[in-house]
Amino acid sequence: MNSGWVIALEALVVVAAIALGVKYKGLSIGLFGGAGVFILVFIFREPPGSLPTSAIFIILAVVTAASTMQVAGGVDWLVSIARRWIKKRPSMITFVAPGVSALFTMGAGTGNIYYSLLPVIEEVSYENGVRPERPLAVSPTAAQAALTASPVSSAMAAMVGVMAASGFELIDILIMTIPALIVGILAMALVYARWGKDLDKDPEYQARLAAGEIEPPQPEEEDEAVLPAKAKLSAVLFMAGVAVIILLGLFDGLRPAFPDADGVAEPLSMTPIIQMVMLATAILIVVFCSATPSQVPKMTIFQSGMVALIALFGVSWLANTFIEANEVVLVDTIGDLVTDAPWLMVVAIFAMAAMTTSQTSTTLTMIPLGLTLGVAPWMMVAFWPAVTGIYTFPINGSQIATLQFDRSGTTKIGKFVINHSFLPAVLVIVGASVATAFVVGFLIHG
Repeated sequence: MNSGWVIALEALVVVAAIALGVKYKGLSIGLFGGAGVFILVFIFREPPGSLPTSAIFIILAVVTAASTMQVAGGVDWLVSIARRWIKKRPSMITFVAPGVSALFTMGAGTGNIYYSLLPVIEEVSYENGVRPERPLAVSPTAAQAALTASPVSSAMAAMVGVMAASGFELIDILIMTIPALIVGILAMALVYARWGKDLDKDPEYQARLAAGEIEPPQPEEEDEAVLPAKAKLSAVLFMAGVAVIILLGLFDGLRPAFPDADGVAEPLSMTPIIQMVMLATAILIVVFCSATPSQVPKMTIFQSGMVALIALFGVSWLANTFIEANEVVLVDTIGDLVTDAPWLMVVAIFAMAAMTTSQTSTTLTMIPLGLTLGVAPWMMVAFWPAVTGIYTFPINGSQIATLQFDRSGTTKIGKFVINHSFLPAVLVIVGASVATAFVVGFLIHG
């Protein structure tokens, strides 16, 4: 068993690797994670921890299918549908925009779809006199939160892989996270419905308008882009694949059964099923939608997915190496505290998400730790929406893009940095989602 100072030094290596990865951004968090593993193994002589192979292969399969759909124009078709929904009810945009952003993120498995909706949300709100900060603060936050309720997101792939050993499959997680997301978005939209002053009563905005620093609202006609002929079909095929995954998760009798070590027939777990269905979906899109396979690696979804995969690989391997090497000490010293106050895990997950800015990395670091410390599996699922804490600091791409798009200047970062337009939305959706998931989990498993 390691002494206290050795554990402290190893923990410092873990924290330093994550901090450096965040500083250098992108896949650097995975690369620094791998370097951290090297230090723990060769300097501290710890055995390498387990690799998140299940999550890695799920991400690879899902990203391939989604990127194939993008090649065929399916993502653009989904965005065009979302645009029309948002424009239909401009007065309700603070409720409609986050709902649409979340719904399409759940289906596509990536929050990047929000970038295509951003100009529409800004234009519809600004041209109709709605304070743009309201929908622009809640919509990207809702999109990020929706990754915990998407059957095909990288974060969900990580969660399914981690929770499989505890007997929790995809459908068990979705039953808790989908209601949590809905309540969280409604709570967030209600708070922001009257957030800030209307544009005609905002002295700062009016002063900038009078000074000619910004253009007054002028409705613009937007030409619809011409989509590939099979764009809709590719999106339908992808969504059908998602529906098959959910169906097989709901009814395990539909899955093939194979004998376990004791000779008892057990339904195939959802981990390989998600992989198989997504790869099959991808080839259906290639065959029936004329998607060129050589274009798949060039897609933005594929590139973002590979970055997430490498980040997951390194940081999860690092966390597992540290946790597995010091499991006894961690359980003895922290276990009682967490057992008496399991809600502390919410704070820990939120803080880790804020530091890493990655739901997937946070999932693979904190969820196994909570399970190791003896927190009930259903509680860890209930606490999981706290990964939306990645929006604590305004440093994410979607936040920065939103700040730049808002012509009114109402979406902003305060002089203390932490007091930015997105933070109240983050706190509201995390609080409401975690509370809702906890109630649902308690009713089912408590």
